[in-house]
Amino acid sequence: MLWRVLLVLLACAGVTRAEAQIDSAPKVHARLVAEQSDIAPGKPVSVALAQNIRPGWHTYWRNAGDAGEPTEIHWTLPEGWRAGAIAWPYPKQLPVGPLMDYGYEGNAWLLVDVTPPAGAVPGESVNLKAHAMWLVCKEVCIPEEATLTLPLTIAGKPRSPDPAIASAFAAARARLPVRSPWPARFRFDRTFDLLLAAPKLANANVTAVHFFPFAQDEVKGIAPQPWQISHQGLLLRIAATRNARPPRALNGVLVIESVGAPTEALEISALPGVVPEFASSQELNLAAALVFALVGGLILNLMPCVLPILAMKALAIASHAGRETPEARRESLAYGIGAVASFAFLGAAVLVLRAGGEAIGWGFQLQEPAVVAAFALLVFAIGLNLSGTFEIPGIGVGDVLARRGGAAGSFFTGVLAVAVAAPCTAPFMASALGYALTQPAIAALSVFVALGIGFATPFVAVGYAPWLLRLLPKPGAWMSIFRQLLAFPMYATALWLLWVLGFESNAEGLVMTLAAALVLAFALWLLGATQQSTRGYNKAVAWLAMLVSIATFAAPAVLLGGRHNSVQNEVTAMPSEPYSEARLNALRAQKRGVFVDATAAWCVTCLVNEKVALDNGRVRAAFRDRRIAFLVADWTNRDSEVTALLQAHARSGVPLYLYYSPGVPDAITLPQILTPDAILRAISSRQG
Repeated sequence: MLWRVLLVLLACAGVTRAEAQIDSAPKVHARLVAEQSDIAPGKPVSVALAQNIRPGWHTYWRNAGDAGEPTEIHWTLPEGWRAGAIAWPYPKQLPVGPLMDYGYEGNAWLLVDVTPPAGAVPGESVNLKAHAMWLVCKEVCIPEEATLTLPLTIAGKPRSPDPAIASAFAAARARLPVRSPWPARFRFDRTFDLLLAAPKLANANVTAVHFFPFAQDEVKGIAPQPWQISHQGLLLRIAATRNARPPRALNGVLVIESVGAPTEALEISALPGVVPEFASSQELNLAAALVFALVGGLILNLMPCVLPILAMKALAIASHAGRETPEARRESLAYGIGAVASFAFLGAAVLVLRAGGEAIGWGFQLQEPAVVAAFALLVFAIGLNLSGTFEIPGIGVGDVLARRGGAAGSFFTGVLAVAVAAPCTAPFMASALGYALTQPAIAALSVFVALGIGFATPFVAVGYAPWLLRLLPKPGAWMSIFRQLLAFPMYATALWLLWVLGFESNAEGLVMTLAAALVLAFALWLLGATQQSTRGYNKAVAWLAMLVSIATFAAPAVLLGGRHNSVQNEVTAMPSEPYSEARLNALRAQKRGVFVDATAAWCVTCLVNEKVALDNGRVRAAFRDRRIAFLVADWTNRDSEVTALLQAHARSGVPLYLYYSPGVPDAITLPQILTPDAILRAISSRQG
C-alpha cells in the first residue's frame, strides 16, 4: 500500500532531523549461526539470522503491522544448495502513537533450513553467503543491512552440536508458532469474532491473548482485543479496519499466555462459521467498570445477603439520631473505611490466588468449611454481645456507643457487612467483577475499591447529612430493648451458616462446631460476669475467658481443615441433575432445552430466587411441558467445572442463570434477581 511506503519514507527522513541525537553506530548486530558446523550430504541444517537489537529499538515480523518492513534474507549459495523460507518467531505488539507494529526487541533468531546437495563430497568446506536487510526503529526508522558469511563442512558422520548452540536453537524453536490442533472459526460484522474450539482452555488460568494477522490492512492492530473463555473454547473480538471485507479465511498467529504454563503460539486458519455471542462485560472499559462497580455496590445494600447486618447498621445510626456531632461523622467514615478496605482485601486475595493457579471466584472464602464455621461462631458471638452477655469497649453498641465514640465498632461493622455481603453479586456488580478479573492488578483493585465505595456510601452519607439523623427517633431506653431484639437476626444467621456447613462438611464436623459454640458461649458469659469486677481473681478469670474465646475461633481450622463433603445442594422440588459440561452437551445433542442454575448454599440471593421463581408452579409446568432439563451447578464447595462455567460467561460468582434453547449455539443469560415471568420469557423466546 502506498500509505505504508510513505510512512516508512517519512520515518527514514527523520534520520536527518534527529541525527544530532542518534549516533551512527549500527542498531542491530547480526550474524549467521548454524546448529551444526559440519553436516551430512542431503541433510538440512538450521541456520539462524541472529539479531542483537539495541535496547529501545525494534525490528519487524513477517507482517510489520501499520508501518515498517519485515527483515529480508537474500542467499548466495554454492551450486545445488537450497535455502527455505524464514521461520518467524511470534512477535510482540509495539504501539507507536496511533499505530500498532508487530516485531522484536532484544534478541531475535530467524531460522532458515539450508540443505546441501545429496552429492556433496565429505570433507569439502563451503561458505554460505547471505545479504540481510532490515528496518530498525525507535523515534526514527533506519534501514540497515549486512553481508554475512558462514563456513560449513560436509561430513559423512556429523558431530553432535555444541550444547550451548543446541540450547539456543531450542529456545528459538520454542518461540515458533505451531499449527493449532483445534479448529477455529470466525464471524464478521464490523469486527472479527474469532472462536478457537479448545475446551481445555476452560481449566487454564489464561492471562493474556493476542492475535497477529498474516494479512496487512485487515485488522485494526491498535484496538484492544477483548477475550473470554467458555466451555466451547476461546472467544476473541478483533477490530477490523474500515475497508476490511470478509476473507475466505482469517489467518494468523494466536498467542495465549497462562499462569504456570509456557506461552502458546498457535498458527490458525479460521473459516467463516457460527460463533457464540460475545459477553457484554468484556466490552467494558475501566471507566464503565468503575461506574458499574459503584452502582452495584449501592444495590448490594438491598440484596438479601446483607439483611442480617442491616440491624447493626440501623442501631448504629439510631444512636446519633437528633444530634449533629463529630462522632457521627467519624463513625460513618470509619464504617466506610472498613467496608472499602475489606473489599480491597478480598479482591487482592482473589487476584493473588488466581495468579497462583487457583480456580476461584468471588465468594471463594465461604467454600471452605473452616471459614464457614469460624464465621458462624463470629456471628453467634455478635448475637451474644447484642443480648448483653458481654461487652467489648469500642465494639459494643447501644447506650455505650451513644455516650462515647465507637469508631472501632463502626470499622468492625463495615468489615462484617462486607463479610456477609461478599458471597453474593448484585446487578451491575457482576459485569464489573467479570471485567476486573481479566485486567492487570491495579485496574482490578480499583474496581474492587469502587465497589466498596458504592457499598459504604449510604451509611457514610447519613453521618454527613444531619437532616437525615433528625428524622430518626432520639436515643433513649428503647435502644436497650431494640439492641437485644436485634440479636435474633444474628442467631438466625449463625443457624443458616451451620446449615451451609452441613453441605460442606459432615455430621461430625457440624457437631464439633456446635461444641465450639457451646465453649464460646460459656467463655463469653464468664467474661461478661467478671468484666465489671475489680477483684484480682475475677480479672484473671476474665482474661482466661477472653483467651478461651479467641482460641475457639481457631478451632474450626484445626477440626475442619481439609474436610469437604460432596453432598449436592437440592435447590428446588423440581427434578434436577448435577451440572457437568459433558451432561450439558449430551442434552443439547438431544435437541432439548437446558436451564442451568449456578448456585451455592451460602448465597442468600440464590436461595431467595430459587424459592420465589424456580419453585413457582407455572415455571415447573412450563419445564415439564417443554421437556426442559434442569441442571444445578452447585458451587457450595469449590468446583473447577462450575468455576469454568462462570468464567465462560464473564462472571466471578453466583448466582448465574442460563437457558440453552434447542438448536441455538449460545445461551440466554437471565437477570440475577429472578422472577417467574423472566424465566418464562426466556424459555419462550428462542425455541428451535
